[in-house]
Amino acid sequence: MLTTSYRRPAIRTLRGWAISVLQEAGAIRECEEHGWMQDRADPHARERAFDIARQDPPPGVSPEGAVAEIDDALVSIGDTCPECPPEAAG
Repeated sequence: MLTTSYRRPAIRTLRGWAISVLQEAGAIRECEEHGWMQDRADPHARERAFDIARQDPPPGVSPEGAVAEIDDALVSIGDTCPECPPEAAG
């Protein structure tokens, strides 16, 4: 029987790894029009990303370092796309 295991794609930077984990967990999304990352402000998705970092950090990085990188990436990502026009208040 052939079995396959899921393996994340190779990421060249620790920040790239963190962005990938945050997307996988659903904590961030990409603006469809401009490509900017946006924080979804979903506490459950954030916790999933932190769990992934603790349980499966990239090679050569401690679980604590992986968690710190996820946190740094989240701090740097806003909740709106800087290129999209602001939504009109109703």
